[in-house]
Amino acid sequence: MEVIDEAANPCGPKSVNPANDNHPIPRQLSKLFNAAMAIEVEQAKEAGALGFMARAMVQATMPHKQVAGNEFTRINGDFSLTMLAPSKVGLPYGSIPRLVTGFLTTEAVRTKQREVILGRTLSNFMAELDLAPTGGRWGSIPRLRDQMKRLFSCSISCSYTGDDVFGLEHVHVADKATLWWTPQQPDQAALWESSVVLSERFFNEITENPVPIDLRALKALKRSPLALDVYLWLTYRMSYVKSRTAVPWAALQLQFGSDYPLTDQGRRDFKKAFLRALTKVSVVYPAARLDSSPDCLILMPSRPHITRS
Repeated sequence: MEVIDEAANPCGPKSVNPANDNHPIPRQLSKLFNAAMAIEVEQAKEAGALGFMARAMVQATMPHKQVAGNEFTRINGDFSLTMLAPSKVGLPYGSIPRLVTGFLTTEAVRTKQREVILGRTLSNFMAELDLAPTGGRWGSIPRLRDQMKRLFSCSISCSYTGDDVFGLEHVHVADKATLWWTPQQPDQAALWESSVVLSERFFNEITENPVPIDLRALKALKRSPLALDVYLWLTYRMSYVKSRTAVPWAALQLQFGSDYPLTDQGRRDFKKAFLRALTKVSVVYPAARLDSSPDCLILMPSRPHITRS
């Protein structure tokens, strides 16, 4: 990640390198570095790792951790996304629904079909998400099933409010979801293939304006929901940044940091968490040219992570 000359920083006299924010780099970075090396050697399309994510899920994201209640809102400027879930089911949260949404979007763009085939075995589907099947109360299998149930049960409201304009669209993710897998035997093939039929509006949303991503980066960052969100957002933003762009930390907190109170301390805590996530993202996307100041994050024109053909 390139650090910009602080003398040219419009947001403050002192800039901070995101990779040196007084936080040691975690030890478990081998997967990040391996992914970074693979990405450097071969582009996503040539490596068969070109994926897509729903643009609405990039502009405003899902909860990072379990939240009380069945309603959740994220704000990005004039755009807001509200998720509603049945009270007995709950809202999706964490890395798993992000990985599942990436899989669904990628398959919908690839096949141009609303029905997405998940496969005959649970272990094969989990391999697509780079998840190892484990049982038990806190294992990956029950967590995956729970998060898929939450994701497929929720509805999404996207609204845009401008000076003279208001727009609103209600979308639910799936019209139908059928999971035939046996959790106790993840390698056993079911008689029928598990599948999801995406709602027409959700299908149109994710296929008309998808955000291209590198699935290798998504899998490498999967342990951190915030790092996933930062990667997706940065990949999207850097595809059209033409000049130095300052994004206030206050705006980033509304978009990414609903877990943090809107106080001075809450903003400081959010900034530290964001910069830690940015350190991880910079490993798989080192071409991103960024700088940080007390007031804002600065985006500079950079080589897009996914080269448009």
